[in-house]
Amino acid sequence: MEPCTYEARAEYWRGIIQSCGQRPAGQSAKNWMEENGICEQSYYYWQRKFRQQTYELIKRSNVIPEASEKTEVSFVEMPYSRIAWDEPAVTEHSPAAVIRTGSFCIEITNAISHDLLSEILKELSHA
Repeated sequence: MEPCTYEARAEYWRGIIQSCGQRPAGQSAKNWMEENGICEQSYYYWQRKFRQQTYELIKRSNVIPEASEKTEVSFVEMPYSRIAWDEPAVTEHSPAAVIRTGSFCIEITNAISHDLLSEILKELSHA
């Protein structure tokens, strides 16, 4: 296959894979592909190809360091704000939002102040 043909096909499939990733919540990838006339085998072929290319690129550039056996725990100091804690008591205990990463989980209720939420998100961007 000529390089220009490959690039044209790759660009086409990147768009399809990106669109499938933005499908409505609750809709399966298979259902989305059926609705859009996408061959499931071709979709997963190109997805696997792109993942392999990305993996090789990361491996060559050493962008992501290998995980060490010892996991370090770090803490972030959060300034106390009276305004942030003077919100009415929450009677419902289920969170309105949950932020999860591989190393932590933050549950946020509707009673959180704008100031406290801003501080948390600012610190998370540096974590």
